[in-house]
Amino acid sequence: MALLNEQLRAQLSEVFSAMKKDVTLAVFTKEGECNTCTETVAFMEEIESLNDKIHLKKFDLNVDAEKAKAFEVTMVPSIVLLDDQEAYLGIKFNGIPAGHEINSFIPGILEVAGAGEALPEALLSELTALTKPVNIKVFVTLSCPHCAGAVQKAHKLALESPVITAEMVEAQTFGELSNKFNVSSVPKIVINDQYEFVGNQPLDVFLEEIRKTQS
Repeated sequence: MALLNEQLRAQLSEVFSAMKKDVTLAVFTKEGECNTCTETVAFMEEIESLNDKIHLKKFDLNVDAEKAKAFEVTMVPSIVLLDDQEAYLGIKFNGIPAGHEINSFIPGILEVAGAGEALPEALLSELTALTKPVNIKVFVTLSCPHCAGAVQKAHKLALESPVITAEMVEAQTFGELSNKFNVSSVPKIVINDQYEFVGNQPLDVFLEEIRKTQS
């Protein structure tokens, strides 16, 4: 069953008309070990059909182990957004980005396609100064209206800094990981598996925690 009705398809087609560059959706699944993989692939096929600049590539976590390693994929389903050179920019969605998370997935595609908004100069200069690797996990649920904003911010930071990677983690799909980080409310943001905060906070809060990883 299609996740997008005709009205939403028309709206998204118009939104995607702002895309300046091609984007590849690299979707990783795993045969026989993933409850939501089939639905996720079907959803990505729907998204691909909305614009000629969107391309879908399907991978298996085991069969395509080298690709998975290159894109730092360890869970399924996982969607990696690649630029027009099919380069990994540090943006990933673990779990199907449906429900409210379509509001982080669509902007993510637009950002990679060169249709995003610029960050303030002061913030960009601080990101440029980062030297040590930073990983941002944003735990979400598909029914959470505030989570998409936090995911968008994390992904924007990853786009602007080569040392930052950012990933949405759908908390219910990846319950074991959620338990590891004591996720009881969302969005929960975990940086380098060590520093954390809750809520769709301003970018300054993200940076405050990121600074702790550089000392």
